[in-house]
Amino acid sequence: MLFNISNILTLSRILVIPIIVLLIYMTGPLSGWIAFILFCLASITDYFDGYFARIRKEVSNLGTFLDPIADKLLVSAVILILTSKGIINNWETIPALIILLREIAVSGLREFLVGIKVSLPVSRISKFKTSLQLIALGILILSEGGISFVPILFFGKIALWIAGILTLYTGYDYLKSSIKHFQ
Repeated sequence: MLFNISNILTLSRILVIPIIVLLIYMTGPLSGWIAFILFCLASITDYFDGYFARIRKEVSNLGTFLDPIADKLLVSAVILILTSKGIINNWETIPALIILLREIAVSGLREFLVGIKVSLPVSRISKFKTSLQLIALGILILSEGGISFVPILFFGKIALWIAGILTLYTGYDYLKSSIKHFQ
């Protein structure tokens, strides 16, 4: 079935991206908080679309195709808009760049492996890495919400660095697991 609950959740994650980007681009506590809430809801759909697909036995080709794309679009769009606003700047652009480059490289690797009929399953640490990326970006979005009683921007940047390190590790792990297929 093309439009089941899982696919609708995945599509909603893609459709909300321009709204999140626009709200982050706007300056002000209200737009920052709304962007944060929408980003959190979009991030949560990443878990629930797969969960519902499995328990309802509605795994589809469309969902299998769109889910990783939706994740990458959400993360990439938020990284780019936060960088353009200077929230991610200076040295923090390094983990942001690592995240973007790894996503492109792993997508290419997966495409190559599919061509030779080899599956590259998502590892547990990679799922944790994605969660940490989403948490880091959520915190950085929240820094636009005008919170001043905690150093929210500092926490977001630390989380981004940790996510960047995990991203390097998981990229290396995927490459190491698949290198035997290049011969």
